[in-house]
Amino acid sequence: MSERDGYAPGVPCWVDTWQDDADAAASFYSGVFGWDAARGEYSLFQLRGRDVAGLGSPLRSEPAWTTYVWVDSADQTAAKARAAGGTIVAEPFDSLDGGRMAVIADPGGAVVAVWELGEHRGAQLVNEPGAWAMSMLSTPDTETAAAFYGEVFGWSTDSFEDFTMFRLEGYVGGEPTQPVPRDVIAVMAPGEQAAWTPDFWVADADAAAARAGELGGRIVMGPFDTPVGRTAVLADPVGAVFSVSKVGPAT
Repeated sequence: MSERDGYAPGVPCWVDTWQDDADAAASFYSGVFGWDAARGEYSLFQLRGRDVAGLGSPLRSEPAWTTYVWVDSADQTAAKARAAGGTIVAEPFDSLDGGRMAVIADPGGAVVAVWELGEHRGAQLVNEPGAWAMSMLSTPDTETAAAFYGEVFGWSTDSFEDFTMFRLEGYVGGEPTQPVPRDVIAVMAPGEQAAWTPDFWVADADAAAARAGELGGRIVMGPFDTPVGRTAVLADPVGAVFSVSKVGPAT
């Protein structure tokens, strides 16, 4: 299911990075992942001509990657988030593609965006080298986070090794050979700071980490082996954090 044309409500569907210097960001990520950048008021990173991520002007105070969840109504979801103990970082507004979005923070402060369908239908290519695969929530309070996302998006939780899997009943995504159920739509792990981090698959995690360093980024953690492969947590030259993973037998 590498190629996609839309997602289901409650499913993460898109990632983008908000940066002051779009030219520098496009150069860095194209160098790390081999992306082409279709530049405009809102730029699209593409792989093999398919949209894999976005690049826009900052809506937050610091450069960051943001994960978007597909919803039926941005306004109603923002209201649910507030009622569940979250805060609204950006009130619902019309997006460039004719849809509508809002930016919320969970009770721990992790920021996630919600996206009501417009012309654009999310990432067109996932789960292959050079494409986004899944986002992970790091939080110091996993119990409160689980309750919040269950209330707002209908996610349930299950354990996998040292991680918590967010699942959406009835959804079939991922890949047939993956080691977790195909209704898993995100991952959560304990951490000192609350944040969502997108993970991009690569052919070689060590090589991708080295390349990021050559281009002015830095290695935050790793590369290290995980239950599903090898991962490195990286930051781009202005500090936006993301991770890269080579999925397969641990080295």
